[in-house]
Amino acid sequence: MAGYNDQVKENPIFRETKESLDKIGKGMCLAKWTQVTLQLQTGHNHSCHHPRTHKISEKEIKRNPSALHNTQYKKLRRREMLTDKRPVECDYCWNVEDNSDRFSDRTFKSAESWSKPHYDEIVNADWRQDFNPRYVEVAFSNACNFKCSYCGPPYSSTWMNEIKTHGAYPTTDKFNSMEGMIAENKVPILHKDPNPYVDAFWKWWPDLYRDLHTFRITGGEPMLAKDTWKVLDYIIDEPNPNKDLNFAINSNLGLEDNMIDKLIDKINKIEDENRVKEFVIFTSVDTWGEQAEYIRNGLEFNRFWDNMNKILEKCPRVNLTIMSTYNALSVPNYDKLIKGVYDLKQTYGSDDRYWNSAVFLDSSYLRYPSHQTVQILPDYIKPLIYKQTQLTEYMATPNFETRLIGYSDIEVQKIKRIYDWSLSVKEENLTEQRQNFYRMFSEHDKRRGTDFCKTFPELEKFFMECKDLC
Repeated sequence: MAGYNDQVKENPIFRETKESLDKIGKGMCLAKWTQVTLQLQTGHNHSCHHPRTHKISEKEIKRNPSALHNTQYKKLRRREMLTDKRPVECDYCWNVEDNSDRFSDRTFKSAESWSKPHYDEIVNADWRQDFNPRYVEVAFSNACNFKCSYCGPPYSSTWMNEIKTHGAYPTTDKFNSMEGMIAENKVPILHKDPNPYVDAFWKWWPDLYRDLHTFRITGGEPMLAKDTWKVLDYIIDEPNPNKDLNFAINSNLGLEDNMIDKLIDKINKIEDENRVKEFVIFTSVDTWGEQAEYIRNGLEFNRFWDNMNKILEKCPRVNLTIMSTYNALSVPNYDKLIKGVYDLKQTYGSDDRYWNSAVFLDSSYLRYPSHQTVQILPDYIKPLIYKQTQLTEYMATPNFETRLIGYSDIEVQKIKRIYDWSLSVKEENLTEQRQNFYRMFSEHDKRRGTDFCKTFPELEKFFMECKDLC
């Protein structure tokens, strides 16, 4: 039986998409037109998660609010793609294509339902023309009540306050230093201050809204941004709603009852009047209980779990995706999270929900900061990850069942991928990464009143080994 990667290689949709792209140029990718992530708190954007973000010109958006996406910089990259050149910033895809027979992400993104239908329009237009993206992610501010250990000031106001008070962490790369943000022009605009990028967004929004396929609000914590509520009210009040819209909000769900109740009320108004095609809430947790609270400082695990249950119960058509950033601290208790999510699937799965599944566990491995990845762990800990792959396989939905009351193949494969990646260690950087692991979390304990060894007794031996390296 063909493996997952073999099935992808043989997929005629991907093959046909790549061939049509290559007719225009070996670097052609529709995502440069159809997709954008807007970080309005810093005035940055990019049209794929692989290239670095670039700064949006305030002069451009004064003349043309759609320049939040259609920047002059991006238009020059589009011209390269249309003239058989490969933009340097897209080297992730070129490395995949030049060193394997696999499809790169330019093929996958261009084959998406928010990209492929616009192929003719894009390739026949002048590169200078503006184009409304169909897939948009936007962060209105960095306002956030959490300080997740792998996050930073551009995405969390509480992180910003800590760094302003105590400075960067004493790792060799000065984790979360202000100097790095200044050098990258990523110092966030305070959410209470005027923001020209947010102003431009609202000027563009009525035109953008009509063309959207997918719209997702990120953060920060989006529920702390007034603009998130403004979007919800716009969808509720719009006389001609975009009923084909796939709408999503990220939230840590570490919110008081009144705010959760307010969110539920607006979700149900939107759903009851069929004002969107699909409503998804993306939330995050990286393991179970007290260990999850350590990783995501500010999290009250029981409140978080209760809020998930409340939303799933009160909003019977909403889907919930847990974005789990699997890292070195996730390993000891991740099996408990796997079992907990399985119980949610069993309790709330129904035919009213998209794909009949209530909850999806999206397990993605952390790549940065490198001192917190699973690759730094010693070999005697990594078998725990393998056991977790076996657990999700045991709890998978059989192929002959149509309702996803267990784990899907994608969810299983993602955890398998984490285990495989944990074994691909770069030995030349390992000592420094382990030193930084100790420096990071010993300083974390000093600043935040936590206790690493008490919280992670399973990792105490490793923690002391890292201390000895320092």
